Amino acid sequence: MNLAIITPLILAYNEEENIDRCLEALAWATQIIVVDSFSTDRTLEICARFPKVRVIQRAFDTAAQQGNFGLEHVTTEWVLSMDSDYISTDAVVAEISAMDPSSSINGYWAPFTYCVFGKSLRGTLYPPRKVLYRRAEATYHDDGHTQRVSVTGGESNLTSPLLHDDRKPISRWFNSQSRYARLEAVKLLAADPASLRPQERIRRLRWAAPLLSLVWCLVVRGCILDGRAGIYYAFQRVLAELMLSVSLLDDDLRRSPDAHET
Repeated sequence: MNLAIITPLILAYNEEENIDRCLEALAWATQIIVVDSFSTDRTLEICARFPKVRVIQRAFDTAAQQGNFGLEHVTTEWVLSMDSDYISTDAVVAEISAMDPSSSINGYWAPFTYCVFGKSLRGTLYPPRKVLYRRAEATYHDDGHTQRVSVTGGESNLTSPLLHDDRKPISRWFNSQSRYARLEAVKLLAADPASLRPQERIRRLRWAAPLLSLVWCLVVRGCILDGRAGIYYAFQRVLAELMLSVSLLDDDLRRSPDAHET
């Protein structure tokens, strides 16, 4: 695939700790579009250092609306969807360059190597994501705390992983997780249980996900062998699941008849 027909698309808000490394790894692109939600840190200053970057600002309402807004400004056939904490490796670029997709393939999923302050972990809970797709066949929709892209037609998989390396302050992580937990709780409570994935059904139990995530990360995924970075990641996942469980229990208690007694 000719890299000139691919535009990286990044949604950003106050990403001064991450976006420099993300943009440096996209030097192969002819143009990069950053949809910025009016950042107040050094994000715009950093973007200005890269001549290939086009920044378009839009007030944030939902992640899907931001994504669809970004797609309206892409003029190439293909889009590479990136978060500011994603890094495109040489292996990913080489694999994409060597591809010759048929007309029936309109999207590609990519695996991820999760990093903690630059250290790659053996395994994580971070799922593959649809990152490369034909612009004309793609539409974003909201899904809990994030956005996902729906693509008409066939899909395939990349074998080379992107890197995920978020270095924002831990205080920002706590604030974000609190918001994410509420959005995920609303999604789980509104969903038909039969439509949920296995991990979402476990989360609906309220108590199981925090316990299982610790064992899964440290033992099954081998993060205990990654030292402090692996333990840091495992504890983050436990805290995220605890916050979701507390949000679900909060909803239970508020709906309980006992909550209305004086």
